[in-house]
Amino acid sequence: MTFSEYVVSRWGTLSLAAAEHALVVAIAIGIATAVGVGIGLLTYETPKARGASLALSAGILTIPSLALLTLLIPITGLGWGSTLIALTGYAFLPIIRNTVTGLRGVDAATVEAGRGMGLSSARVLLRVRLPLAWPLILAGVRISTQMLIGIAAIAAYVDGPGLGNQIFEGLARLGSVNSLNATLAGTLGIVVIAVLFDAGFSAVRLLTTPRGLRVRP
Repeated sequence: MTFSEYVVSRWGTLSLAAAEHALVVAIAIGIATAVGVGIGLLTYETPKARGASLALSAGILTIPSLALLTLLIPITGLGWGSTLIALTGYAFLPIIRNTVTGLRGVDAATVEAGRGMGLSSARVLLRVRLPLAWPLILAGVRISTQMLIGIAAIAAYVDGPGLGNQIFEGLARLGSVNSLNATLAGTLGIVVIAVLFDAGFSAVRLLTTPRGLRVRP
């Protein structure tokens, strides 16, 4: 059976796995963005809290994904729960780091101009710092998303959703009929998902970033 015939014959299974792969990444990145940006907003002016949040998120990222997923099994079981927790944890560092860097990198003169207009500290944060930091924050979310798309494939080891199951089933049967097709279908599916997510972030960047702050990726 050729690769194209394999894809056609198993289109239902492959498309469902791809949809689950994209969904688990989207949910994880959504949670990580909300929490990570919030942590950045709360800690960017406090050195100790900022250092602690960055150190903790960096520490999570150093844990091998297979080890973390395995350690989560007794707590959250197999499947979606362990996958979501692991992916969310891995996404924090780029988001928190870019949020802190973006907020702290806003020109002091711009901040003072906002205060001179009578804006409170909260309004300066929301109307001046956050919009100017947004391109860098979005870049952090984009990096985390691309990273999670790859890591999500490993979740197949804990019965997680996504295309990783196709890859590992093919590798486990390497040399048998359609084993290479299964592995290739899962791998190419993940590449397609990564490209689609990246295109989506490019569109979001264009729609949400002021023209004067836009830079080429």
